[in-house]
Amino acid sequence: MRDEHGQVLTTRAVVGLLLVVLGVSGFAWLADAAAEGDHLAAFDPRLTTDFVAHRTADLTRVAQGISFVGNVPVLLLLTAIAAGILWLRTRRWQPVLLLVVGMGGAGALTYGLKLLIGRHRPGAAFVLGPIDTGFSFPSGHTLSSTVFFFLLAGLVWCTEVRRATKLVAVAVATVMSLAMGLSRVYLGYHWATDVLAGWLIALTWLCLIATALNYGQGRRL
Repeated sequence: MRDEHGQVLTTRAVVGLLLVVLGVSGFAWLADAAAEGDHLAAFDPRLTTDFVAHRTADLTRVAQGISFVGNVPVLLLLTAIAAGILWLRTRRWQPVLLLVVGMGGAGALTYGLKLLIGRHRPGAAFVLGPIDTGFSFPSGHTLSSTVFFFLLAGLVWCTEVRRATKLVAVAVATVMSLAMGLSRVYLGYHWATDVLAGWLIALTWLCLIATALNYGQGRRL
């Protein structure tokens, strides 16, 4: 029985690591396309122009509100609030540590990968709001907010609540992640491939965390 349990753990770990490798490979391909301006990145200028052409006052307010949630100070505050609530409700340090490590890793990945790729943002003529002179690839708003909302959804999924509640948590995380990425293109702060790379790295990081947790917890049983 224990051998069977070990085989299941090993299989899950192998699948998880394979997904991580695929995610990293996909990001590397996107990064190369962004640097060379070919493949998917060749469509970036046209996509940005199309987004600009469909701007309205109402959509702009919605996009600015969503994008505000992804600002670093706001996400830090939300992370602190969520960590506090987790501690008060569970009295366990593991969920709090998971959230802190997950968000810390997201921030480190954003900073390091932006410096490594060094891609410039769309021109100032496209931007609705203050000009950001930092690098654009991957989108930090997209990466960090995706990690934040899906970590919370994952924690909800692992609790003893109704299945409908779990599905709602995943749906909210998905909608917020998609909306954040689209808002960054709409507001002119990122190319579409910046956002795609943000989603990809966020999911890869989450997969790595989930694989490590699953394997570690399984080994202790």
